[in-house]
Amino acid sequence: MTRKIITGYSNPTVKFVRSLREKKHRRRERKFLAEGLRLLTDAREGGRLPEILLMAEGREAHPLLDELEQAVDAAGGEVIELPLDILSKVTGKENPQAVAGVFAEWDTSIRLIDRNAAPIWLVAHAMRDPGNLGTMLRTADAVGAGGLILIDDCVDPFSVEAVRASMGAIFTEKLAQARWDEFIAWLRAGEGQLVAASLRDAVPYRGAPYVAPCFVMVGNESRGLPEDYELACDLRVTMPMKGRADSLNAAVAGAVLAYEVLATLER
Repeated sequence: MTRKIITGYSNPTVKFVRSLREKKHRRRERKFLAEGLRLLTDAREGGRLPEILLMAEGREAHPLLDELEQAVDAAGGEVIELPLDILSKVTGKENPQAVAGVFAEWDTSIRLIDRNAAPIWLVAHAMRDPGNLGTMLRTADAVGAGGLILIDDCVDPFSVEAVRASMGAIFTEKLAQARWDEFIAWLRAGEGQLVAASLRDAVPYRGAPYVAPCFVMVGNESRGLPEDYELACDLRVTMPMKGRADSLNAAVAGAVLAYEVLATLER
């Protein structure tokens, strides 16, 4: 097994991997950075291996890491060992995980989505917070959704922050990106109920007539959904707000609604 040793910050590979923390470099290279043994193990189990595996010197031995290293080496990937302080510079964390990997981005075209693969899909419009995006991916995994469809200008799902927030769901859930016109044309070309939380001619979210495949859509964190997007929905539902707040966090609203849809479809 071939393992490369790096000891200096000026190494070209270190500079390359570190550059992937910036969106412009990720877009140019079509690669992204992920960190943590659990996350990289989820990736391997989901059929995705890093092209470059970075491991800190002095790390604790772990059988999953041994399996990961062997798999990367067998696939022709690069395995690198480097000091923890250099790995910290690469990941941008003061206390980095002992392992990180560089992955190739994959095709997120909506035409690759099989709408009948799951009864529920999550849809996010113009989501700007990587933590919310990661939470929605985790929610999709939790409710058995087919995946997450990102509409219009959302935060980069392959950013370090979004990947970290997904807790591995970026590798286990289908992910698609599309403009609104492309999405709605695709949706109307087959079966699919589009549902959104709204105050416009809405019915209570509990007991609403959800049908599969159900596409649960949430809007931008501060502006919500555009009016024409709401009007295009097959069903608009409202969730009671019994305190002083006038709305839920977008990802939380999506989770609450997704679980209600799941409960309805399982009855």
